[in-house]
Amino acid sequence: MLTRRIIPCLDIKNGRTVKGINFENIRDAGDPVELGALYAREGADELVFLDITATNENRKTFSELVKSIAHQINIPFTVGGGISTVQDVKTLLQNGADKISINTAAYKEPGLIKELAKEFGSQCVVLAIDTKKEADEEWYVYLNGGRIRTNIRCIDWAKLGVELGAGEILLTSMNNDGMKQGFAIDITRRLASSLPVPVIASGGGGTLQHFEDVFENGKADAALAASIFHYKEIAIPELKGYLQQRQIAIRI
Repeated sequence: MLTRRIIPCLDIKNGRTVKGINFENIRDAGDPVELGALYAREGADELVFLDITATNENRKTFSELVKSIAHQINIPFTVGGGISTVQDVKTLLQNGADKISINTAAYKEPGLIKELAKEFGSQCVVLAIDTKKEADEEWYVYLNGGRIRTNIRCIDWAKLGVELGAGEILLTSMNNDGMKQGFAIDITRRLASSLPVPVIASGGGGTLQHFEDVFENGKADAALAASIFHYKEIAIPELKGYLQQRQIAIRI
């Protein structure tokens, strides 16, 4: 059985780690270099760094900050935010990123996924999808950090993204984000059950049980969380010990 992964996420704004609820009410959560180093020491399987305002502010992710974090960690490192060209990816990989995450730019120009997969390999390309469940009970894709709704269903975009070369899906439920009431099990399971690539569940993790649920019932390959780690509500060693006791394959 493949081991499941625990992935802390650093949402970055103005060089600081921040966290919000439902993509709003952003507050400071600490220094990203210090947090990244701490999570690597605690046994995180990977680290995700998302420059959450890069797309809206029409600028590139801070490559110097990426380099500073990369020097402090020894685990796979995914970087996203404002990436729209092959050169953007080259710059980030040269500064220590192992994988890149693309979201809005990929939606607006799907050929970018194929171009990046061809240049760097599918294993390097993570397609991030921000999704929200609407009144019709369907999950739709949102862009620009959750600010712009599309009429495309999450499942359809995910399938197309994988066909184009995405090697992994980072699925964030806007309904669940920051609520700490559990991951979006239904849409996570739909993607994990129908796609040939790993699915990372994001949004809603608040208790140890929530992680067990998203692995057992949501069929997620990895679970990503932010504030529960940043504010010391759950420690990574504690979470991994709990999952191991529940017979979930995890790297200790």
